Amino acid sequence: SRPLLSPSIDDFLAESRSEAASGRPPTSNPASVSRLRRRTRSLLGRNESLEDEFVRAKAAVESDTEFWDKMQAEWEELARRNWLEETESQQKPAPPPGSPVEKGYYFSATNPYLDWPNAFAEGQDKAREGDLNAAVLLLEAAILQDPSDAKAWQTLGTTQAENENEQAAIASLQCLELRPNNLPALMALAASLTNSSQLPEACDALRRWIGHNHRYRHLVQSRFSSSSALQEVLLLFQEAAQLNVDNVDPDLQTGLGVLYNLSSEFDRAVEAFSAALSDYLLWNRLGATLANGSRSAEAVEAYGRALQLRPGFIRSRYNLGISCINLGSLEAVSNFVTALNQQRCSQRCSQLQMSTNIWAALRIAVSMMDDPGLDRAASLGDLDLLTRTLEGRDL
Repeated sequence: SRPLLSPSIDDFLAESRSEAASGRPPTSNPASVSRLRRRTRSLLGRNESLEDEFVRAKAAVESDTEFWDKMQAEWEELARRNWLEETESQQKPAPPPGSPVEKGYYFSATNPYLDWPNAFAEGQDKAREGDLNAAVLLLEAAILQDPSDAKAWQTLGTTQAENENEQAAIASLQCLELRPNNLPALMALAASLTNSSQLPEACDALRRWIGHNHRYRHLVQSRFSSSSALQEVLLLFQEAAQLNVDNVDPDLQTGLGVLYNLSSEFDRAVEAFSAALSDYLLWNRLGATLANGSRSAEAVEAYGRALQLRPGFIRSRYNLGISCINLGSLEAVSNFVTALNQQRCSQRCSQLQMSTNIWAALRIAVSMMDDPGLDRAASLGDLDLLTRTLEGRDL
């Protein structure tokens, strides 16, 4: 299964087949159409189709992703050991029992902000500015200074999700053990669990959100069943929505949108998110839902709105690149390169801290371009070379 609040590159195959059957070009941009036609003629000259090449490139990327995943796991284990050594030698406060540390959150091995005053406030500022890597380091420092700070854990979780690091987000949002009725953390956890294809856990988080919300908890208390099954939780949210006919509750609509994504009712999810559009997160979720419903052109517009509100929103930039792939647009490459450069905007961000998802999608997008220079740079994983090679190119 695939993440439901993030679009899938697999949709590209289905759209390619549809366009081939109808005879329509994959994009309405004349210059892009011309380039893609030249690309198609080249492929036909080698007696192979675009879809055949895409399938081989996708398989190669998936194989390569295993290598990056292994490196990431090794880096995280090293980070965990280094953090333990540092905390022992520097006598940092030990995390409380049952904290997110004990549930798989790995702190950065080297953090220049460990003794930084006002680390939490500055971390929030960095997140708003779009410097997510610096924000993560500052928030981690704030937590090491006060491991029981539920607000810092929550902010770290949402920041990690924006930085395309879903597993770290889920681990951080286990701060709910410190404050079980933290409604924003519960909703953020549900979204991250949905993106990680953990349906039962996402439904459970949403049921807990209803149960702790003073406006709706009577709906849970009046039911005989305590099930967190999808249809049960969806029914709870639908009943809650009927209580807000005149005044839309954006948080409730967000939960409805997540649930409709889980049940693959994408048109209804679009309606739920559209009724509550208030910030960049909801514009991004609307875009992802449109993309999952095979409405990539509309998704591009929604991602554009999200990026207008938060230019440093890496998750939305990545999603935009995926929709560009699905539309056959060569702008996918520039969006992925922009996202990777944003991830390392902090001087302390290393290659291993960049998203393997973005690198994998980038390689697939490059494979569509028949450009040896870009292909070599992508294969090497050399972001500087990719950026230089893209400069001056007409995409």
